[in-house]
Amino acid sequence: MPLNRTAHKDLRLKGVPSLKFAANVHSVPLTGVEFPAAARDMPILFAGTDVKEAGPMALLGLRQNENLFVDANGQWIPGAYVPAFIRRYPFILAEKPKDQEGDDFTVFLDEAYEGFSSEEGERLFKEDGTDAEMLTNAVNFLGEFQQHVARTHWFMDQLRKHDLLEPRNIRLEKDGKTINLNGLFVVNEEKLRQLDEKTAHEFLKDGTLGWIYAHLLSLANIDRVSARLNDREQTEAPTGSTAVN
Repeated sequence: MPLNRTAHKDLRLKGVPSLKFAANVHSVPLTGVEFPAAARDMPILFAGTDVKEAGPMALLGLRQNENLFVDANGQWIPGAYVPAFIRRYPFILAEKPKDQEGDDFTVFLDEAYEGFSSEEGERLFKEDGTDAEMLTNAVNFLGEFQQHVARTHWFMDQLRKHDLLEPRNIRLEKDGKTINLNGLFVVNEEKLRQLDEKTAHEFLKDGTLGWIYAHLLSLANIDRVSARLNDREQTEAPTGSTAVN
């Protein structure tokens, strides 16, 4: 719902030590500025129906509706990077219809979020109707996130301009079963090495090269995510029982 000073004047937000709301997402969009931190823990790939539509995402699981970075209690793996797409919740910025006046974006919130209450937590608005500090910080974070999204769009344009993306299907064999991840793209390292000196220098100066290598280094984390799935399946397996087919 759009954030409304009248409808939400008494709304409060309390801290909830749980990320259960993200337990069913196996990938989330990622901005380029996050690549270096995310690359330590999760694969960074480009996903889309084709190269023109592809955008960066963090791969969080190998099965639909399963985030291997969130446990049964809603706790994120200690020390692992949490993408900003998840950290911004329960607020988001949404683009306004073109026929509406004012800023291009407006703040929305998920009214069903368990942290919202009219009795507990920090107020979103002060008594005089102005933004409370907590809401101001949240909106500032959303604004910064949107700027990073715009910068990431520019980054993707550079990859497409120099034809650096190639399709990559991930195929994993597990206990006789096959997991196929399609609709993915990665940077072609051979084409990257063949860039002319001028372009390579520009990529170095504007940070594009750093983002590219963070992406390439992160691909080794596919094995780590697969290992997390193995651990999850071990906990799911019934003990002391006989399977009946």
